[in-house]
Amino acid sequence: MRVKMNYGRDGLLIDFPDSWDLAVIEKPSMPILADPAGAVLKALADPVACGPLPEEAAGRRTACILICDITRPVPNSVILPPLIRELIQAGIEPNAITVLVATGLHRPNEGEELRELVGSDWVLETVNVVNHFARNDQDHAYLGNTSRGTPVKLDRRFVEADVKIATGLVEPHFMAGYSGGRKVVAPGIAHQDTITTFHNAGFLEHPRSANCILEGNPLHEELTEVVRRLGRVLAVNAVIDDQRHLSYVNFGEIEASHLEAVAYMRRYAEIPVHTQYRTVITSGGGYPLDKTYYQTVKGMVGAMPMLEPGGNIVIFSECSEGMGSKEYVTAQRLLRQLGARGFRESVLHKSRASIDEWQTEMQLKPMEIGKIHLFSDRLSEVDRSLTGIYCPDGGISPLDFIRGIVEPSGTSIAVIPEGPYVIPRYEND
Repeated sequence: MRVKMNYGRDGLLIDFPDSWDLAVIEKPSMPILADPAGAVLKALADPVACGPLPEEAAGRRTACILICDITRPVPNSVILPPLIRELIQAGIEPNAITVLVATGLHRPNEGEELRELVGSDWVLETVNVVNHFARNDQDHAYLGNTSRGTPVKLDRRFVEADVKIATGLVEPHFMAGYSGGRKVVAPGIAHQDTITTFHNAGFLEHPRSANCILEGNPLHEELTEVVRRLGRVLAVNAVIDDQRHLSYVNFGEIEASHLEAVAYMRRYAEIPVHTQYRTVITSGGGYPLDKTYYQTVKGMVGAMPMLEPGGNIVIFSECSEGMGSKEYVTAQRLLRQLGARGFRESVLHKSRASIDEWQTEMQLKPMEIGKIHLFSDRLSEVDRSLTGIYCPDGGISPLDFIRGIVEPSGTSIAVIPEGPYVIPRYEND
């Protein structure tokens, strides 16, 4: 059987032997919107739990639109032009509209990368397009603490805007349940003090801080409480298929519209399975998510429900930009030094996590179930040693890499080509 794994921009085709018992876990076929730009306009005119955008923008002077950073394949070229034109037609001057890249603690997106992200020269030439910098104290407004004690510090360009709009993809997220909506605000435009507080072990070690879980998820609840400090926030929520085509879009009040988009996505992203496998083959999601090893952890965590204890996760991720941030590299070095148990003990009682160590903490979860193997032809020898998992030198073919893992364990295997965008839900009959 031939399977195309999400890997970099182009993917990897793997011809699995016909003798192997292969279960391919993928989304059901998703409907595609024939007129994406028209669908966005329709959503703006027919909103969820708020007025149409022209009504919401009437009499307002300023607007701030949040967009996800380069790690998320949001169809900004389809969403932003009609959204901005509606704001201008409602009377807001172009120079009073800001598109703010919600980087969280990721690096900024600039130059050609920013052009790729925005997807429209007209947008870049018409309104202000800027990055969020979580470490710049002066850029943030303090809005008090949440009931759990998280300091709410958010980018004042969004806080002070008359019209506040978040845009983003709704897809499974391995900590917050689903991405999009409130998550574009926090961590998207939050200060590092805010981000490191709700990424501490008290949140991440909770059993309901997991893929596709919203009810009882403490991180989802915290992010929602953060957003409520802002008053009225609107959102454009998009759902795409495995080819990055727009399947669904809505607009409305941020909480209500996000929940409607989640309800739509659940039908496709959550796949019931009744078998656990000795070997599960998955991916880092392909470009742009698999540009770093940091983001690759999401694919490992997503595969966990299907993995038989003591089994193997085989993950394909290009990692074209290497490991990720210098802070993440520090955390991975500490993992190598302390081991899995020692690393977890080092983070359990911290009120604020060190920057990016949460991804190392999340990697411990699949490591506790089985062995993880990474195929990447872009990581350096030093970076391979920092992964904390089995990652051989280049030169081996994808099938030979898999064969060396699968055949000693038995050739009944599961494959998740899209990686973290598809979440198996194990149901023990």
